[in-house]
Amino acid sequence: MKIPAINKNIRAILFILFGLVTVNAKAQTQAFSYTQYMDNLTPLNPAYSLIDNTGSINTLARKQWVGISGAPTTYIINGNIPFQSINAAAGLVVLSDQFAIEHQTEVNAYFAKGIQLGQNQFLAVSLNAGIRNYTANYSSLDPSDPAFANDVRQTKPNVGFGVMFYSDWYYIGVSVPELTFTSLGTASVQNSNNFKNHYYFSGALITTIAEDIKLKPSLLFSYESGVPLITDFSGILYFKDVLGLGASYRLNQEMAGILTLNLNQFHIGYSYQFGTSSENLGGINMPTHEISLSYRFGRGSAKAKLL
Repeated sequence: MKIPAINKNIRAILFILFGLVTVNAKAQTQAFSYTQYMDNLTPLNPAYSLIDNTGSINTLARKQWVGISGAPTTYIINGNIPFQSINAAAGLVVLSDQFAIEHQTEVNAYFAKGIQLGQNQFLAVSLNAGIRNYTANYSSLDPSDPAFANDVRQTKPNVGFGVMFYSDWYYIGVSVPELTFTSLGTASVQNSNNFKNHYYFSGALITTIAEDIKLKPSLLFSYESGVPLITDFSGILYFKDVLGLGASYRLNQEMAGILTLNLNQFHIGYSYQFGTSSENLGGINMPTHEISLSYRFGRGSAKAKLL
């Protein structure tokens, strides 16, 4: 949203108000969040990479509040290589998150190791480490105004871990992929939100409900200090292991429709998220679009591909 150049003080006040409102809205959905977690949980819990014993590359693009300039835009890419002889996997997760004048980039490498507990039951543990870079280009608002003269540019290390119990038809996991021991400055409300520790609890299962029809319900709890717990429920029906139709609902009054296609080694996903409050349904509703594309380097099992 471009603010008219009428008065520097008025412009500054409008920008601050806009920033506080949109930052607060983004905080309610967690700083590191996406709708299609049920098809690629690795960025939230790298132990998930062991469920499928094939290597893969996964990409995701998320555009919030379509139609508003400077609205949050997120890109995620992750890939992994399996080491089947020791039931392990290693990979990389790259995140780019742009919000108005603020930009956060994360790069994390991870290693996950599984231990067989039963015939089809495993316990996986993952460790990840990397860097988190944050910039806020305040000078781009008005280079001549001293109030916006100082940009923020800082980089901090990041570590995290994940634990997952899984079989060939379900999983339950707990993870802290972003564990920061020191704050990253106090220049921005968005900054203080992005660099808090994030905690996730997840679970899903895949079951056959009719011939050529499978159901996959999923659950995700997301928590960070100072932000209400976010609970996300989703369910997808798969037809002949190819077409998936489903929906997701968050208790913060957001809902999404989900469409997926599994074409041999390719996975394509799309979700349309919107608010369900009375203000959204009866007035302004700024949707969020999300597109994912994945490629598996092996065929593996059908259930692993869906789970």
